[in-house]
Amino acid sequence: MNLDPDLVALRPLGAFFGLRTGGAAAGPLPTLAQTYADASPDKGGNPLTFRVHKVASALHTRESRVAASVAHQGLAARLWSVALGCATLYGRLPDLDARLLHWDADAAAPDDLWLPDVRPLPGDAPTLADVVLHGHLEPLSAALRVRHRLAPGLLRGNAASALAGAARELERWARRHGRTDPAARARDLAAELLAHPLLAGSGTLTGTGFRRRSCCLYYRVPGGGVCGDCCFPSAPRSSPRATSG
Repeated sequence: MNLDPDLVALRPLGAFFGLRTGGAAAGPLPTLAQTYADASPDKGGNPLTFRVHKVASALHTRESRVAASVAHQGLAARLWSVALGCATLYGRLPDLDARLLHWDADAAAPDDLWLPDVRPLPGDAPTLADVVLHGHLEPLSAALRVRHRLAPGLLRGNAASALAGAARELERWARRHGRTDPAARARDLAAELLAHPLLAGSGTLTGTGFRRRSCCLYYRVPGGGVCGDCCFPSAPRSSPRATSG
């Protein structure tokens, strides 16, 4: 199926999979390439720094590294959902180059993304890895690590967890609608991507069930606990003194 300008096949999948396309932005939205490049500690008003503060406020946490991890996983989930959804349902991928894709850091979750023009790319695993892993998640992780104490294994785990979660939702939707081919395609693409050198060893995949080998730190959020794919069976005891990160 050819990509249509509005990516209408993604709409029934839910908010994480949708992507605004065409037209004009409601306001001046930076591209993700600008966001990644400007995320040095001394850059005031950077959208990524703003997003981390917004997430910290929403979660009522004083630990910026916790908010940074949650913000990272949220954006990773959006990118994987759009890319994997298109690759699964269309067999093609829109060009999500960070210089083309715009992001509203002040929007509510899930992250608001806008792509002015839909340009088709192949929908295979190597292209997905090039577009999402190399094009977004590597520079995003590097930008966050400039300011926040986030271990590389945690960020790899976040990226893998977001990918597995997108594949799981796609498979569930496809099976509910009797579409066995997309279900198998989502599962196969996820398995191939999780074997990529940037994600390999981040967890164990069984079908679309995933158990990661790291923790996203959500248990440190007031009232939080462990996620369904966490390496911990229950929340570890947090340090009694919260740090700013």
